[in-house]
Amino acid sequence: MKRILINLALIVTITIVWVLTCFFGTVNGWWHTPFTNETDPQSFVEAVEEEIQKEYVGNFAMAIIKEGRIEEEVFYSVGKPVDRNTIFQVASLSKFVSATGVMKLNELGKIDLDTPVSRYLTRWQLPPSEFDNEQVTARRLLSHTAGLTDGLGYSGFETPDAVQTLEASLTKAADADEGKSGETKVGIEPNSSWVYSGGGFTLLQLLVEETSEQSFDTFMKENVFAPLQMTQSTYEWSDSLGDDLCEFYNADGTKAPHFFYTSLAATSLYTSLADLEKFFMLFVKDKKDVEGRPLSQSSLGLMQESHWDMMGEAIYGLGTFLFVDVGNDQYIIGHDGQSNPPINTALRIDPVSGDGIIVLETGNPDLATRLASDWVFLKTGKVDTLLFTMLQGKMMNMMGVGVLSITVLVITLAWWRKRKSN
Repeated sequence: MKRILINLALIVTITIVWVLTCFFGTVNGWWHTPFTNETDPQSFVEAVEEEIQKEYVGNFAMAIIKEGRIEEEVFYSVGKPVDRNTIFQVASLSKFVSATGVMKLNELGKIDLDTPVSRYLTRWQLPPSEFDNEQVTARRLLSHTAGLTDGLGYSGFETPDAVQTLEASLTKAADADEGKSGETKVGIEPNSSWVYSGGGFTLLQLLVEETSEQSFDTFMKENVFAPLQMTQSTYEWSDSLGDDLCEFYNADGTKAPHFFYTSLAATSLYTSLADLEKFFMLFVKDKKDVEGRPLSQSSLGLMQESHWDMMGEAIYGLGTFLFVDVGNDQYIIGHDGQSNPPINTALRIDPVSGDGIIVLETGNPDLATRLASDWVFLKTGKVDTLLFTMLQGKMMNMMGVGVLSITVLVITLAWWRKRKSN
C-alpha cells in the first residue's frame, strides 16, 4: 500500500509540474510558431500576401501602421476589386467604435457611467431576477461585468423588413446564434465575473437613443464619425452603400448573403479601411493632428484602463480588449469581430508607439485574428488574449497526452521495480 501511495503521489506531482509547464509555455508562446518571423512592415506584408494564397479568402484589406503613419496597405479579392474605401461589415469590432459613442454621451453629461441604466430607460427594462438590476451600469455594460449572461452572438436577418425592433430583440433576439437563449437578463451577480455580452451592447444602444433622443446611427455620425471625418461609416444599411460594399463569401468560395441587424452597436458597423485608420489615430498617445478629436484624453485613457483582470492579467477596459501589457499600465488595445457567413476583422493599437494593424476580410473565419495576433507576438514576444484562446486546444492536447504518458511511465516503472525486487 505504501508503494502505491508513493507512486500516486509521484504521478500527481509530475502531472502538476507538466500542466503548469504547458500553461505557462502557452502563455509565453513557447509552442507557437507565427506564420512569419519578419517584423519589418514591408517584409511582413510580403509574408501576408503569401499566406493569403495558401487558404481561401474572399476579400481582404489590411493596413500596417508605424509610429502613427500608414506604412503599408494590402488588398485582395476574388471578385469585385477591394480598396481602402471598400465598405466591410466588421461584426464585433463594432463594439470598440460604439464604446467611443457611449463615452461621448458621458462627456456630454447625458449619462453617468456609474448610475443604474434603468434610471435612463423608458422603452424597455431588464426583466426581474434574483440579482439587483440596479447594479447594471454603463461602465459595467461596457466592460462586460454587468452580470448579463445572454452570450449573444447575433446571426442577423435576411432582409431589412425582418429586423426586430430594439425592444423585441432585448426581450428575446430572434437572430440569436445557435445554442443561445437570446434573452438579455442579469444571470449572475453584477461585477462578480467577466462574461462577454452582445446583449449588453444592444442595451447600450437603447441607452444612447433614450438619452440623446436620436437614433443610434445619427448620434454616432454626429458625435464620432463627423468629427473624425469617417465619411464612409454607418450602422444602418442604405442602398447608397451598394456599390462600395464588399462581397460576402462562404468558406467554400460560394457567394454568401448580406445580413441585417437590430444589434447595431454590438455587431453592425459598416466601415472602410480608410475610416478605421482615422479611428486608429484617435488612440495614438500624444498625436496632435487628429482633426475634430471627439473624446478627451481623459475619456480615452479611461477606456484603456483595466476593468477586469483574469489570472492576474488585465483583459478588458471599456469597450476594448487589453491584449498585451507594454509597460507602465499601458496595453496594446483593440477588438476583433467574427460572424457567419465568415467575416473576420481585427484591430490592434499600441497607443504608446503608434504602431498597429487593421485587418478586414470575408470568406475566412479567423485569418484576420491570426494575422493580427501574430503581429502582436512578433512585436512583443507575448501571446495576446485571442491568440491564447486559439492555442487552448493545443495546450489541452499536450496536457492530456502528457498526463497519460506520465501515468503509464510511473506504473511501468513501479511494475519493473517490483519485478526486479522479486
